[in-house]
Amino acid sequence: MVGIVLSITPANAYKFHPFYVSVTEVSHNARTRSIEVSCKMFAEDIENVLKQNYKASVDLTNNNLQAENNRLMNDYMLKHLSFSIDLKPTAFKFVGFEKEKESVYCYLEVANVPSLKKISISNSILYDFKKEQINIIHVMVDGKRQSVKIDYPQNQANFSF
Repeated sequence: MVGIVLSITPANAYKFHPFYVSVTEVSHNARTRSIEVSCKMFAEDIENVLKQNYKASVDLTNNNLQAENNRLMNDYMLKHLSFSIDLKPTAFKFVGFEKEKESVYCYLEVANVPSLKKISISNSILYDFKKEQINIIHVMVDGKRQSVKIDYPQNQANFSF
């Protein structure tokens, strides 16, 4: 009997993960009158999609490339994430990103939001990388949390508070 053994060593274990998911956290901060957003993605996935879309060398851990990495990440997020607050399209400010182990956290902010009753989110993050992509969105307003999971090709989520 012939058997096949697949061995994933620590050196290449990070290159394979069985699912493709991002988590977007949206929180209304009444004190600062803003919406704070963080998006968590697998580092390898976002690096690959940035390379693919921008035909550029991307290394999110290289501090010498920080300005270029910020530019690429900002442009990518502008194309794949948008918000409509109380039925009005709303622009966000890219704050930056950080890499932590196998994840990348991208931070955004929407200013001048004194209150929030409805928010619509269009999220197609990493849909251009893998069709198996799942995007989870959590929204927190006045201590109330709502969550939704969207699968490719769905990209819209609506929340009312």
